[in-house]
Amino acid sequence: MKLGVNIDHIATLREARGINEPDPLEAVFIAKRAGAYQITIHLREDRRHIHDDDVLKIANSSFLPLNVETSINENIIKYLLKIAPHRITLVPEKRKELTTEGGLNIKNNSSTIQKIIDDFHKVGTEVSLFIDCNCVEQCAKLGADMVEIHTGLYANLHLMLFSNLPRTHNTINELSKLRLELQEGLNNSLIDIQEAAKIAKELKLEVAAGHGLNYNNIEPILNIEEITELNIGHSIISRAIFTGLEQAIKDMLTIINSKQ
Repeated sequence: MKLGVNIDHIATLREARGINEPDPLEAVFIAKRAGAYQITIHLREDRRHIHDDDVLKIANSSFLPLNVETSINENIIKYLLKIAPHRITLVPEKRKELTTEGGLNIKNNSSTIQKIIDDFHKVGTEVSLFIDCNCVEQCAKLGADMVEIHTGLYANLHLMLFSNLPRTHNTINELSKLRLELQEGLNNSLIDIQEAAKIAKELKLEVAAGHGLNYNNIEPILNIEEITELNIGHSIISRAIFTGLEQAIKDMLTIINSKQ
């Protein structure tokens, strides 16, 4: 299973001070040295972390494949078509969200998504769609190369069940349930991910997974043989504060490789 390292939050730290460091580009070379397969970044409409010049610098300098997450915003799509990264991943985006809250609404945006897929194929860029578990068939019909299954609900249930999150000010109120209910929800969410991955593979789609995955919850996802790629950011960057980025990536790869 391949690891894509999302380096958005290096840019988040830079933007917190409004200066020029830390530079996400430096992380690209560290990720390569640590053994990562891919660099993932998200060019958001509000440019809260990654900026246009980051995308260009990384695309021009990275020895690793570049996966750019983006909304279907017309101006961003035009910019990325000029850069033609190895892959784009279309994601939903809300201006006030802390992080991506769910999968892409394919049904209401199918014609736009179809055109985007066709346009990027013309410049040699693969297209992945970031989806909830019930949208796989639609992705295949649109001609996507890959789906990335949103693992956010699974990750949040795992945090509420196995960490101290419920005792903090960041507790997820809608998931404040009895442990038996949380366990049932966790089991069901894992089944949904497994079934979506199986359907995607049967439809000849490559399968990735991501969102909220960390060192403690990743093992059940690694057991889903149809998933060939994980994109992980926040947990790796968080650990890097204490261990350094190279070691944080190696720690994640150790877990992944132990299941190969």
